[in-house]
Amino acid sequence: MPDEINFNDPTPLYEQIEKSIKRKIEMGYLLPGDPIGSQNDLSKEFKVSVITVKKALSDLVNEGILFTRVGKGTYVADQTQKRIGITKQKTIGLVLRDIKHPFFSMVVHGIEERAYELGYNILLSSSSNKIEKEESQISHFKEIGVDGLIIASLSLEYRATDYIQKIHNENFPYIMVSYMHDPDYWYVGSDQEIGGFIATEHLIKTGYKSIGYVHIGKGNLLSEVRKNGYYRALNEYNVPYDSKLLFFLGTENFDSGSDRFQLGYEFGKTFKSLEKKPDALFIYSDLTALGFEQAALEAGISIPDEVALVGFDDLEMARYASIPLTTVNQSAEKIGRRAVEIIEKRINGSDIGNRTILKPSLIIRESCGAKKKAAGGLINLRGATI
Repeated sequence: MPDEINFNDPTPLYEQIEKSIKRKIEMGYLLPGDPIGSQNDLSKEFKVSVITVKKALSDLVNEGILFTRVGKGTYVADQTQKRIGITKQKTIGLVLRDIKHPFFSMVVHGIEERAYELGYNILLSSSSNKIEKEESQISHFKEIGVDGLIIASLSLEYRATDYIQKIHNENFPYIMVSYMHDPDYWYVGSDQEIGGFIATEHLIKTGYKSIGYVHIGKGNLLSEVRKNGYYRALNEYNVPYDSKLLFFLGTENFDSGSDRFQLGYEFGKTFKSLEKKPDALFIYSDLTALGFEQAALEAGISIPDEVALVGFDDLEMARYASIPLTTVNQSAEKIGRRAVEIIEKRINGSDIGNRTILKPSLIIRESCGAKKKAAGGLINLRGATI
């Protein structure tokens, strides 16, 4: 039976495809269990985009007329039996590298809230900082039939892991919420370089001339991107760049499971003995900054008088530190909510952009010294978030 689409008909194309498939089933051309063809094949047959085909198939699956076998295809459902399974429950698989990480805990909160509002269940797993476990969890979620995946990957490389590449090439609905530098992949997050820029710019405007950057390992691409923002701010404000003010913590091949607080603490213990000490530090993450702060205070170093600090992430604990930490807010909960919204659109076949970049903001507290200088009339904090 030929497939016919009337492009002059005002009826949406996906609805015409749905009617055509239903008609084939009613007339016995397609029987229960029969495959209906790949999305690419149907796209060619109907002379429409793959996105239009996906929308039609998604509607028919939701009606129970078709069902999907992940990685295998779409088939005609048996209307005499009710299929019971995870695919009928609108489910998103969430793969985290570390469920205890405070930043990703905030992301998860946003995911859960938005998923509940949109009627999705969330299946949560932690890869416990093991890349092989991350891959097995992705595979397991696909096998049991989740509708989409939200992934916080362990990978710190420019390119996606083989497993991420595989689901990307399959056009399976996924979104990364951990940093993904490669522009071809689906990602939602904050502008990391802008975050580094505004952190460093704030220290410059507060009056510091010698500003260091605390880098988490040379293998950490995310830390390198934030450093680029640091460098750009120095350049734009004509502050001389000094490589001796770059401090690399951890090993050459940075382990994403390393204790960032401990790394910061160890650096704080050695700060007094540095041959060249900066007046201020922009530190890769809040956890590292808080570790540094604790060690510095134990060593009798005054913050911000002897060294000012700015972190990155705006963790809840940052506001309750002994010296409340100035930091860059990434809108973690908003990232989580947007991730769910993007997954839903992908599941429904909507044509959307693959990268969603949110603008970070600066949260000013006591660790940078700006409040103290503002109280003395030395700087103006108008418009800042305090």
